[in-house]
Amino acid sequence: MTTYYTRIDSPIEPLLLSSDGESLTSLSMLAQRHGPFFIDDWKRDDNARPFAEARNQLAAYFAGELTEFDLPLNLIGTEFQKTVWQELQNIPYGVTISYRELAERVGNPNSSRAVGAANGRNPISIIVPCHRVIGANGKLTGYGGGMERKEWLLAHESKR
Repeated sequence: MTTYYTRIDSPIEPLLLSSDGESLTSLSMLAQRHGPFFIDDWKRDDNARPFAEARNQLAAYFAGELTEFDLPLNLIGTEFQKTVWQELQNIPYGVTISYRELAERVGNPNSSRAVGAANGRNPISIIVPCHRVIGANGKLTGYGGGMERKEWLLAHESKR
């Protein structure tokens, strides 16, 4: 299977998107802690599906005009990770929840650390809104894309 990639500009920094030709498989920031990083056998194709629609929706999101993404996603991970990532998509725009609440939502109330680890491995940041998860005390905690980007995303969403 071929993996396609493109880069797009954003207010927080250039974003790297990858696709399997049908669905988005990753969205990462160049400084992101847990890849995916550009792989040598990836093929650059700015027109691969669904890059055009992802580009449009991300532009609308950053312009404050879109609050919910509707893109085909192929989330690759363990079953537990996929459960966590699916639940992240249920957190409304502009709302934050704690890792503990996320653990409760996925049916494992004592698994805040495991949920945090899965959250940190989210392959499609922003669209699968891992930035909306914060510490139980209301403080911002880790973000693979960097704390300043998490702060920016949450401030951006709070303007609405």
